[in-house]
Order: sequence, then structure tokens, then C-alpha cells
Amino acid sequence: MFNKFLRENKAASVILTVLRLYLGYSWITVGIGKLSSGGFDASGFLKGAIANPVKGPDGAVVFGWYVDFLKHFALPNVDIFNVIVPWGETLIGLGLILGCLTTTAMFFGLVMNFSFFLAGTVSHNPRDIFLGFIILTAGYNAGKIGLDRWVVPFLRKMGSKNTGTEKSKAAV
Repeated sequence: MFNKFLRENKAASVILTVLRLYLGYSWITVGIGKLSSGGFDASGFLKGAIANPVKGPDGAVVFGWYVDFLKHFALPNVDIFNVIVPWGETLIGLGLILGCLTTTAMFFGLVMNFSFFLAGTVSHNPRDIFLGFIILTAGYNAGKIGLDRWVVPFLRKMGSKNTGTEKSKAAV
């Protein structure tokens, strides 16, 4: 019942737009701040997350696999992450604010939120993850008051042309 409300209700699309704009503003300001600072460097954050991983009540590392990922992949490739993180945050924010490819933007926003969360940064991530799942669950309705109103039908039409669906419909 709640899913149907989120995915189909016009009032829900208004509420989702407010949530989307709030999260989008949050993402874009952080991303632009990193882009305009003259040089974002994730190495300090990565080293800190590796040196002080998330631990359980017994003192054992909870996400050892993630610490290994940070140590053996992210840190050696920090130059890539120095580009991906600020541009990713900016593009997620832009997508959410414009309501363009909303579910895609929110999916990648959740990936980034979980990445920060697994590294031990709590901050506003739980709130953003909760709101992000609401937007992601709503699907198309979350971007209906935005560019998705035109972009999603266009992409679906282009996809059906590329797969031959239009041709097979005409033959029937």
C-alpha cells in the first residue's frame, strides 16, 4: 500500500520533490565545494578509515573486507577517487535537483552514502540513506515533477527502437 502511494500518487510526487531537492542541494553543495577548493584529496580520509576501522563491541573489525578494499584498491588509486568523489557528488546533486535520471542519481548517492558509512563516517549518512531509499522506491514518481517527465519516456522510446520492440508491435 505504501509502495503504491509512493510510486503512483500525485501528492507523493510533491513530497518526493521536496525530499529530492533537499538531498540534491546537500549533494551539490558538497561536490561543488570540493571541486572549487582547488584540489580535493581523499588520501587523508582513506588513511584514517584504514587506521581506525569500524569495530564492534568486542573490538573486532566489523567490515574487514571494506578495509581491505580501501587499503589495496582505493588508496593506491586515490587519484581516480579524487576525481570520482567530487564529480559524483556534484552530478548526483544535479540529477536530484533537476529530477533528471532521478533513480540513477539516487542509486549512486546511496552507493556513496554506504561507502562513507562503511568507512566509519556516520554524520548525516543514516538520514540520507533513509530518504534515499524512499526516493529510490518511488521510482519514476520521484522525478515526475522534473526533467524525468520527458527524459524517461524518451529513453524508453529509444530503448524500444533499439531492441526492435516497435517493429514487432507493428507486425502484430
